[in-house]
Amino acid sequence: MTTQTLTPGEAAEATGLSLDTLRYYEREGLIGPIDRTTSGRRTYSDGDVAWIETVTCMRAAGLGIDHLREFTRLLREEATVEERVRFLHERRVELLAQIEAIRNAVVVLDDKIAHFSQPG
Repeated sequence: MTTQTLTPGEAAEATGLSLDTLRYYEREGLIGPIDRTTSGRRTYSDGDVAWIETVTCMRAAGLGIDHLREFTRLLREEATVEERVRFLHERRVELLAQIEAIRNAVVVLDDKIAHFSQPG
């Protein structure tokens, strides 16, 4: 199987991120190190794109940069599987709590909409 390499523009298009966001994620240590050509231009592999999609998903779910840095560190270092699973489980618990808070807020909003929608 051939490994595809993408230019920064192609990687941005493939991931839906801007070039600035890709560079920011790399500076923050969330992605990479990204390979470079002999002239210094970044080239993104299929694996880089897959990881960027994971980071994007986790960001969309509400994980902050600090959490993503920690998760990346756990993957790059000699962290145990248990440490990685514990980290993910803790984030999952936090996300479930946020979901519950959002559900409660929707109920309140629905009640207010119903209240204010009643005539007179």
